[in-house]
Amino acid sequence: MLSKPKVFLAHPVPESALTYLSQHCSYTIWDQQKILQQDDLRAILKQVDGALLTGHAVDAALVEGCDRLKVISTATVGYDKFDPTGLANEGVLLTNTPYVLDETVADLLFGLILSGSRRIAELHTHIQNGEWSKETASDALFGQDVYEKTLGIVGMGRIGEKIAHRAKEGFGMNILYHNRSHRPEAEKRYNAEKVELDDLLSRSDIVVLMVPLTDETKHLIDKDALRKMKSTALLVNGARGSVIDERALIEALQNNEIFGAALDVFETEPLPHDHPFLTMKNVTLTPHIGSATAATREAMAMRAIQNLVAGAKGETPTDVVKG
Repeated sequence: MLSKPKVFLAHPVPESALTYLSQHCSYTIWDQQKILQQDDLRAILKQVDGALLTGHAVDAALVEGCDRLKVISTATVGYDKFDPTGLANEGVLLTNTPYVLDETVADLLFGLILSGSRRIAELHTHIQNGEWSKETASDALFGQDVYEKTLGIVGMGRIGEKIAHRAKEGFGMNILYHNRSHRPEAEKRYNAEKVELDDLLSRSDIVVLMVPLTDETKHLIDKDALRKMKSTALLVNGARGSVIDERALIEALQNNEIFGAALDVFETEPLPHDHPFLTMKNVTLTPHIGSATAATREAMAMRAIQNLVAGAKGETPTDVVKG
């Protein structure tokens, strides 16, 4: 009888995923009371057929000499912490978990659009702090309309299209998008218009960022980009923190160059305790929680484990990231 492939989990997974894994592989799970150092991880990877390494930085140097290792799985869509080309050169597949979180992330992003535009989080704190009175219920607390406004989506991928669906069907919004390629289905269904970035920034009432983090998109939204936006515009980031030059955004917000920002991702996570965002009223913040519902996180874990099992068994996983 052939022995089961051996895999390593850097973090726990739901019981349903663990049950599936145990049917196909033997496994070990890292003690969460200990910090997983790179040297420890390198030694472990030399002894296993696959590993679930969500949240860990992995490049070719880490897996060099890991002749047994076939696959590294991450329970995320983004893979900017990984080097898929370097891993492929070492004979290791990288897998991620697309599709299963699209609707959930789109829900949160539209929630940020509404909260940032209507100042929901800010006004919630206003009331909690006992500041609500007839005298303060004035235009000083007014927000911006969302219905029938212009939404600019930078990065019209799967999640971008889900946001466009909510915007067009629910709020009658005009859709602009900036993308490397045309999205004919979005253009047909939502009357979306493909435009250059500068045009999108100058025409949009709300700008949503959904691009992957690459050398080309790092600090895509810098001081010059922010100056092209309307003074009444809201900037929403559901991509990666470094897509925005945070220093430039802080300055723009402090000077009221744009209406506000609603952010789920940041250049440094968690946010430092002295970060200016924490004291700014025109910023809505969530802690990188776009996919964080119980059902979606369980589905992501199951997808990651299924990819891990397939790769460890020498099969082709469903979600291989191309190097």
